[in-house]
Amino acid sequence: ELSILLARLSGLLRRRRWLREDAKTPAENGAATRPSEDEVYAFDGRTIDFNALELRVGERSFRLTLMEAELMRYLIRHEGRIVSRKQILENVWGLHEETDTRAIDNFIVRLRRYIEDEPTRPRRLQTVRGVGYRFIAVPVDPQ
Repeated sequence: ELSILLARLSGLLRRRRWLREDAKTPAENGAATRPSEDEVYAFDGRTIDFNALELRVGERSFRLTLMEAELMRYLIRHEGRIVSRKQILENVWGLHEETDTRAIDNFIVRLRRYIEDEPTRPRRLQTVRGVGYRFIAVPVDPQ
């Protein structure tokens, strides 16, 4: 349908503009750097190169899909804040309908495998039950 095609094209154009946005200020603790012109974000011994679609954890390197990279960029830009599935669907995927998809959960699970020390006990990509997700670049060690 034409309306769906136009909505998808609009989403693609919006994401393209979003990918070129100026970076936000660094995290308060200075341990993380925001994506900038070079499109690299470093946090807690991990580095994401958004141009190369690559995530490095120590000596290991993981290839990201474009959607994984865009989801990480969105979560990074909203670091510490809870983002809902609806916000992700609208701002990352460009879907404006009342779509209920669990695809986001699958992307989060894959990203956790890359960046979490213990993917089954996530500290960086947290689920806030019934609300959404939160990214914490440098999690506080439990006492």
